[in-house]
Amino acid sequence: MAERQQRMERGAFRLFRQIPTRWHDNDVFGHVNNVVYYAWFDTAVCSWLVENGFMDIATSPVVGLVVETGCTYFESVAFPESVEVGLRVERLGRSAVTYRLGIFRAGSDLAAAQGHFTHVYVQRATQRPTEIPPALRAALETLTS
Repeated sequence: MAERQQRMERGAFRLFRQIPTRWHDNDVFGHVNNVVYYAWFDTAVCSWLVENGFMDIATSPVVGLVVETGCTYFESVAFPESVEVGLRVERLGRSAVTYRLGIFRAGSDLAAAQGHFTHVYVQRATQRPTEIPPALRAALETLTS
């Protein structure tokens, strides 16, 4: 087993998105199920892309496809809490970007969970990798660690 990651602090992230938990996010053990964390990662990244004009879900000719995700959990979160998802860019390549994300409980400076999320950019029509568009690349650079 790989060495456990060090828990990240709030200050390591460039921007945050608040997301409320929902009743059905809890599992039979009384905490948010692990798959929900991945949905939070996806929501934080894609919301930023849409809100900043870098992705039109229906028509963008270049789209990011998720090729890898991972998450490390440190403490439980449960409904009815809201969480803040911290976002930064960890690695920016020619056609791929890896985001680092942290899930923070209200008032906490340490991540309850943290992970990564990698997009490879492709031409929608061909599904073949392509360079990250220049305007998106410039915006991603502002989120680098």
